[in-house]
Amino acid sequence: MPELSETYACVPSTERGRGIIISGDPKSNAILYTNGRSVIIRYLHKPLEVSIYGEHAYQATVARFSPNGEWIASADVSGAVRIWGTHNDHVLKKEFRVLSGRIDDLQWSADGMRIVASGDGKGKSFVRAFIASTKFCIKVYHTTMTAKTDRVRKEGLQFAKRLSSNRSTLAAGWDSGSNVGEFDGHSKRVLSCAFKPTRPFRIVTCGEDFLVNFYEGPPFKFKQSLRHHSNFVNCIRYSPDGSKIISVSSDKKGVIYDGKAGEKIGELSSEDGHKGSIYAVSWSPDSKQVLTVSADKSAKVWEISEDGDGKVMKTLACPGSGGVEDMLVGCLWQNDHLVTISLGGTISIFSASDLDKAPLSFSGHMKNVNSLAVLKSDPRVILSTSYDGLIIKWIQGIGYSGRLERKENSQIKCFAAVEGEIVSSGFDNKIWRISLQGDQCGDGDCIDIGSQPKDLSLSPLSPKLALVSTELGVVLLHGTKVVSTINLGFPVAASAISPDGSEAIIGGQDGKLHIYSVTGDTLNEEAVLEKHRGAITVIRYSPDVSMFASGDVNREAVVWDRATREVKVKNMLYHTARINCMAWSPDNSMVATGSLDTCIIIYEIDKPASSRVTIKGAHLGGVYGIAFTDDTSVVSSGEDACVRVWKLTTQ
Repeated sequence: MPELSETYACVPSTERGRGIIISGDPKSNAILYTNGRSVIIRYLHKPLEVSIYGEHAYQATVARFSPNGEWIASADVSGAVRIWGTHNDHVLKKEFRVLSGRIDDLQWSADGMRIVASGDGKGKSFVRAFIASTKFCIKVYHTTMTAKTDRVRKEGLQFAKRLSSNRSTLAAGWDSGSNVGEFDGHSKRVLSCAFKPTRPFRIVTCGEDFLVNFYEGPPFKFKQSLRHHSNFVNCIRYSPDGSKIISVSSDKKGVIYDGKAGEKIGELSSEDGHKGSIYAVSWSPDSKQVLTVSADKSAKVWEISEDGDGKVMKTLACPGSGGVEDMLVGCLWQNDHLVTISLGGTISIFSASDLDKAPLSFSGHMKNVNSLAVLKSDPRVILSTSYDGLIIKWIQGIGYSGRLERKENSQIKCFAAVEGEIVSSGFDNKIWRISLQGDQCGDGDCIDIGSQPKDLSLSPLSPKLALVSTELGVVLLHGTKVVSTINLGFPVAASAISPDGSEAIIGGQDGKLHIYSVTGDTLNEEAVLEKHRGAITVIRYSPDVSMFASGDVNREAVVWDRATREVKVKNMLYHTARINCMAWSPDNSMVATGSLDTCIIIYEIDKPASSRVTIKGAHLGGVYGIAFTDDTSVVSSGEDACVRVWKLTTQ
């Protein structure tokens, strides 16, 4: 059975003009963030150790560890909160329907009994606090029944009754999400919320109405609204000791409040302050400093005095070219680590004990990784591309090795790599050839072929020769020159050219495979193979060119003998959705298929298809890229924006 060897994780989903939430667990030194429907757990001291939770039905927005680190609460755009285990296959304990719209932030109470969530909703329902564990109900019940006075006993019973409408709640493992207060006072989307970590408990919220609201409880009730900001208040946080609160805003200001009374006591100094919107803030473990990040592309460490004023200690220089993607939108201060997130997804980790030390920076994909390439000169090197135009280099055993920056950062649909060169096509009718110079892209040339490319295939023995399929035909290229444009008279779906450039296979929308000999600038049809019952999606020659494999939208794969043009492996019908990608092992003994059904299936050529090996749930949303790095290792990519390496174990 294949084993997951390495995961090259996606980066957080970001949105221009909005901050993002990145949270962590100081005990395990893990951080949490979201991308699409996935919640990603990464360990700052073990970058290749990644765990992903993908059970949300909608886009996940925020996730936080419980105070003991054993549970994680994550929320999504539908207003649902799911509580699941940090370990043991992330077992779901409970799902709550909290708001009617997107949840932007949530926090646990210090005792792990309650959760407050904020975001968007109908009417005035922008904030809700609820019980996450019935241990709290049991505690209230026990305290009430052992009270020394009738008054305390009576008030406690009334409170317990409000928490639970029947006795079955006390016996249940998890509560049904009983409310613990009413949260009036906001008129627009609430972007952030915070739970006071010490008693007496308090909740503070902030949002797009420029307000900071303060609630006392439980049960929580509105106490006051504070208007010290003149723009969106993006983030609000309690200090770990509960003595102070800080809010940061798009008005470039940070305001400090008393943690118990909620009154303003100071501000972050405007001297050497941020020049753009402040999107996020995080307190140091000792409650004496804060970290802020801003649209001005800088992160700042502030010293917070006892009287509540803040002065800049250090401005951190984050790596980047200075473009829009270098705006900083998220941050976290965890133990000795200062973590910042840029709009482009770059994660930078600074040392709090040595702020002059250069940060450790790494990145990844944010969007669907639609293609992969393994360099033959060094099979440990993997290149992956996403449709947003990002090309990333990975090295097995190390992980992220850098972005390949192109001068023309166009979208990428098809991608291939040979020694010293990458070839790509996008959605603008252009084919790009760009030289590879170590870890960087050199100069590139492009040609407009006049129609939308559907597939791209290179001839490894003659890499200047490329076959590009279009809607009704193919284009033969030599370098960036069109050798010929051929109308085949049928809708084309996929194509492949043999390694020596002497043969081409064209797959049609009708499921037929047309085999052509390539002579100069012409194609001569040699045979038509009929086996597929749906449009062809992918065609791949084996490394020794003795076979080729094809897949279709009707979930079927076929391995053909090239010489006889007969089916070599039958009944490869084990996917439940369209086949997106295929790859051969270097020794020609195996073929792997990746599908929209999220699975990878590996077939051995000399065995019946029924003896296949299946990797279920390889990528949330579907598998879109696959390649062998050696005879026992498969690398895959998918809609979850992750790249994974699988080790094949011999049976």
